[in-house]
Amino acid sequence: MKEALDHFLQQLGATSEQAHHISEQAKLLELPTRHILLNQGEYSEHCFFLLDGICHACYLTEDGNQFSKEFYWDQDVLLGFESLITHQASPFLLETLSACQLLSLPIQLLQEWREQNNPLYIKLVERQLIYKEQKERFMLMHTPEERFKLFSENFPALLERITDYQLASYLGISPISLSRIKKRINEK
Repeated sequence: MKEALDHFLQQLGATSEQAHHISEQAKLLELPTRHILLNQGEYSEHCFFLLDGICHACYLTEDGNQFSKEFYWDQDVLLGFESLITHQASPFLLETLSACQLLSLPIQLLQEWREQNNPLYIKLVERQLIYKEQKERFMLMHTPEERFKLFSENFPALLERITDYQLASYLGISPISLSRIKKRINEK
């Protein structure tokens, strides 16, 4: 299991010895569907490397609405950079959407990397920045129907594993709008 984390860390530039040392600090978690990893408003003590399954980060409003921030699946890092950098509570909830196997690492490790300007931390931040710019472009440059089509083309397996409500929230539209888009596409 930890070999996947070793491989990921080596892709970021860690030596095999560094990757092994980091992986030795990881704790394997096997969690059920709908398990809360981090509540909105709590301080994270861990970051996670997802081995298998799907996780979801979302913002919850006082009136019960949910806005999907992100989906995570196999070989992904679950980490709130804003909280790590500002030392503030998490602005989002993080949960499993399926049974998951994750490796948990102490957040202190990443805080140390940040303070030391560790190249692994910089690579993680760069990876996140690229992803966020791509998502921003996705949201701004495409119509809701185009966003749905792109999501469907790029993540067909994920599409089958999330609810329409979650997908609509991620795409920045209402579930009713998503239903209309699907109907239009099916009629073509």
